[in-house]
Amino acid sequence: MTRSEVRAILEAVLFVAPEPLSIDRMAELFDGVDREEVREALMEVRDELDVRDSGLLVVEVGGGWQMVTRPQYAPWVRRLLSKTPARLSRAGLETLAIVSYRQPITRAEVEQIRGVDCGGAIKTLLERRLVRMLGRMDVAGQPIMYGTTPEFLQYFGLKDLSQLPSLKEFQDMADAELPLDLPFETGERKEGSEAVPPVEEGSAPAPAAPNDRGDSGGKCAGED
Repeated sequence: MTRSEVRAILEAVLFVAPEPLSIDRMAELFDGVDREEVREALMEVRDELDVRDSGLLVVEVGGGWQMVTRPQYAPWVRRLLSKTPARLSRAGLETLAIVSYRQPITRAEVEQIRGVDCGGAIKTLLERRLVRMLGRMDVAGQPIMYGTTPEFLQYFGLKDLSQLPSLKEFQDMADAELPLDLPFETGERKEGSEAVPPVEEGSAPAPAAPNDRGDSGGKCAGED
């Protein structure tokens, strides 16, 4: 198989894939093409789209690679889809920020930081697949611990949790009422992306960012 054929196949599968694809997953599609060749062909697809100013981008996000639309063309994409972007309230964004930076974290710990009940905000974040249950804490009462999902990374155009924006940037997002179908850097998320199911209660916690459980003050606006 020629390199141009490999590039064309990668472009096709990235176009239809509902979620980011890892290099290993893409390599499984080919016979006689090794992982490094697939990576090199993928970089060529990415660079070619950039060189010809395509309306599409190939980006590394959420643990894999995905084809998305460029941010500057989002208004036209939204006009075609004729939908109003779902928005996350200030309370939801503040709750999401706490979970993102302190995970794994329990609802009680989130409420201690925010100073208000967070049941409604956490429910909304679970429904939108931005957070998930990671298991239960091994203490009295065994409260559920929460963390972010791979889809959270997709929504916000992040390769991994190390690319989380600063707390100030999160605050700016809250003030701007960020539309949830627009990642910060990668443009519109493709329709049909399947959400990542939450871990069942009682299971072992998934790997997460270090958790600083220090007390913090602060009180926020009302729930969703």
